[in-house]
Amino acid sequence: MAMQLPVELEALVQKRLSSGAYANAEEVVRRALEVLEAEEAWSERERQALDIKIDLALEQVASGKIYGPEEARRKLAALRATHLANLD
Repeated sequence: MAMQLPVELEALVQKRLSSGAYANAEEVVRRALEVLEAEEAWSERERQALDIKIDLALEQVASGKIYGPEEARRKLAALRATHLANLD
């Protein structure tokens, strides 16, 4: 597949080539596509994980299993203390 790149994109490819990290333009494009694919896959996984966390939080609110900032600070302090104790 032959491609015509706009001047700005060609300059970016040339910049990558001049760094010495890539042997040719095909490697630059391949890496860019790999990064794009990983980013899109990561984003979908993160969205799904976030949806699960939101659903859980809404269930906790609906059932009254929530606490205020002071209790949250106490719980975090206890977790931190346990973690630090386990480091020894």
